[in-house]
Formats: sequence, structure tokens, C-alpha cells
Amino acid sequence: MTSESKRFSRKLIKMVRGKTQMRRIENATSRQVTFSKRRNGLLKKAFELSVLCDAEVALIIFSPRGKLYEFASSSMKETIERYRSQVKDVQTDSSSVEDVQHLKNETAIMAKKVELLEVAKRKLLGEGLGSSTIEDLVKIEQQLERSVRIIRARKMQVYNEQIEQLKAKEKLLADENAILTEKFQSQEDQVAEEMRADLRVVENGENSDVETELFIGPPETRTKQRWPK
Repeated sequence: MTSESKRFSRKLIKMVRGKTQMRRIENATSRQVTFSKRRNGLLKKAFELSVLCDAEVALIIFSPRGKLYEFASSSMKETIERYRSQVKDVQTDSSSVEDVQHLKNETAIMAKKVELLEVAKRKLLGEGLGSSTIEDLVKIEQQLERSVRIIRARKMQVYNEQIEQLKAKEKLLADENAILTEKFQSQEDQVAEEMRADLRVVENGENSDVETELFIGPPETRTKQRWPK
């Protein structure tokens, strides 16, 4: 049989059998036979791809019963590590792109908010009111009135706090003044008492008599002479 006849026969058989449906084969025997055939064909194709195209190929197959079949054109471990590194780089690049896009979106949102705040600020300052409607102007006026009330209330609160602080400081100074006055009065009384004591000593010295005994003549005729003070 020529090659042309063989190819025609295979095509004819396929046409008779029909197209294989992609679903699980229920018959266990047929499933095992199909697995063996396609596993061998897959391993063969992997080998051919590595040889013909100089490609780095690693193939891992687990049978339904958990048996391992594998093929590696070089080192299975090195190929797996290369795969992990490649996947990691791709994920990192993808994450970086997503982060950059997220930051761009956040920046655009913040810029829009800043622009709106600047417009509101200018309107509160009485600028850029040309395009404002009556409703807008009424809202701005009400907002300014609320702001003035809040500012005045805060001003009165600050005044009251300052008054309380001054009162506390006044009381502290009054207490210190009372202490100093009491201390000064005590020292003044002590000085006065010392001066009175000194005065009494002087007065006592002036009122005291000084007697001097002087005898003239023989012992039997000695008379006592009193010297005047």
C-alpha cells in the first residue's frame, strides 16, 4: 500500500468514527488506553519540539492514579525556577502598572477637589461671582453669616479665657502681696522691739548711782567720804 493510500485510509477511518468529543471518558478501560496513547504522543511532541526548535521544554504529567511522568530538555529544576522567575517578573510589572494607574486616578481626583475648593474660596472672598445664580449667592451669604457667628463666638470664648487668666493672676499677686506685707510687718515689729530694748538699757544706765568710798585720817578717825555722782 502506497503512502497516498495509507493517508486516505486514515482520513476515511476518522470520518467513519466521527469527531472525538471533549469530555471525560466514562469507561475506565477506554480512559486508561486513551491516557497512555495521548501521554506518549505528548511526550514525543515535547521531545521533537526541543530538538527541532532548540526550545527549553519541561513537561509534567500525573496519571489519574497519581503516577508521575515527566520530560525535560535540560534540567527540570532549572526550568521550573526559570518559570517562577518569569511569572514573578510579570506579576511585578503588572502590579507596578496597576499601582501607577491607581496613583494617576487618585491624583486626578485630588486635583479636581483642589480646583473646586479654589473656586469656593474665591467666591467666599467675593471673587468670580459673575456666573453665580441667585441660589448660589444666597448659599454663599448664609455660609458667610454662619462663619461670622462662629468667629464671634470663638472671640468671646477667647476673651473670657483671658479674663479668667487675668483674675487668677491677680489673685496670685494679691496672695504674694499679703505674704510680703505680713513678712515686712513682722520684721518691722522686731526692729521696734529691739529699739525699745536698747532704749530701756540706756535709761537704766543713766538712773543708776555710782558710789566711791574714800577714807581720810587715822583708822579710828576715818570718816567715810561720799563722792557726788
